[in-house]
Amino acid sequence: MDEWLGYEIHPETPPAGVLLAERLPHIDWEEMYRDLRMKGAQFGIEFGNVTLLANSKLALQAAEYARDQGKFDEFHEALLRSYFTELQDIGNSDVLGTIAGKVGLDAKELQTALQQQRYAAQLHRSAQEAYEFGITAVPVFIIEQHYSIVGAQPLEVFKAKLRQL
Repeated sequence: MDEWLGYEIHPETPPAGVLLAERLPHIDWEEMYRDLRMKGAQFGIEFGNVTLLANSKLALQAAEYARDQGKFDEFHEALLRSYFTELQDIGNSDVLGTIAGKVGLDAKELQTALQQQRYAAQLHRSAQEAYEFGITAVPVFIIEQHYSIVGAQPLEVFKAKLRQL
C-alpha cells in the first residue's frame, strides 16, 4: 500500500458541496473550532470556520497528479491550508488549479488531467483497498498491513500500539 491512500469519505456529496451544518447538524461547530484552533496554534496551524463540506473527488485526483509530478507533499499541504484556513472550495477545479500553480505545478496540465479523469481509476482502486481494510474514516494509520489506528490520536496511542507489536 502507498504511504498515502486517497479516500473519499463522502462520495455522495454533490459537486458543489453541502453545508456542514446540514450534513452534520448534531455537532457544536463553534466549540469544535475553538478546540481545533487551540490545538492547532501549538503547531502554527490556523483553522477557519469551515462551513462547506466540499466534494473531494477532484482534489484527490489532483493530489495524484501532484504525486506523479513529485510535488505531492507540497500540494497536499497547500490543499489542506486552502480548505481549513483559507476556506476555499477544494471541489472546484479552478481553486485546484490555483493551488497547483502556487506549488510549481502546471495548472493547465492539471485541468487537462482532471477533465480527462486521468486518475479516476486509481481513486477507484484506492477505494477498493480502503474497503478491504475496513476503512470508514480518516485519518487511518495502517501498520504492517494488519493493525490500524483510526483518527488523529495522541502520540501515546501510537507508542502503545507499536509496543504491542
